Amino acid sequence: MNVPTPEYIKDLRQDIGHKELLLPAVTAVVLRRDDDAGIPLPVPQVLLVKRSDDGRWGATAGILEPGEEPGAAAVREVAEETRVQARPVRVTGVSDHGQVVYPNGDICRFLDIAFELEYVSGQPQPGDDEATAAGWFPVDDLPEPFVKQHRERIRWALETGAPARFRQ
Repeated sequence: MNVPTPEYIKDLRQDIGHKELLLPAVTAVVLRRDDDAGIPLPVPQVLLVKRSDDGRWGATAGILEPGEEPGAAAVREVAEETRVQARPVRVTGVSDHGQVVYPNGDICRFLDIAFELEYVSGQPQPGDDEATAAGWFPVDDLPEPFVKQHRERIRWALETGAPARFRQ
């Protein structure tokens, strides 16, 4: 299954073809530090999704819609992909997620704003066609295969109170 392309991207592609397109994106690292009774977990858990396009596990991520605030996009992506409600805590980093070349030849580069979010409610389950599975995992025992860049985003989120990272 392929991740659906938003209509405004399809419109842009009519003008620029397959050329590289810079897109604003968010990575939403949702953490649970306490269980449902409020007791601290021995190891924090992170909410992960298994991508339908390549089978890799990672944090919830996606591109912003025109006019959308980044924090709202992070919350929306989590709800759409996992049916979990979460709230933003802080921006943990801003970085180039790297160039992606899609099977149809489209080239994108994602400017990623990484967020730490805290769990509010809901049971993880795939909420749309972008994920085939969703669940909580101990941060020290992540499933494979895994999205390489998301390991770094999870480390950033675990550093409570640390300033946002900006790559040089």
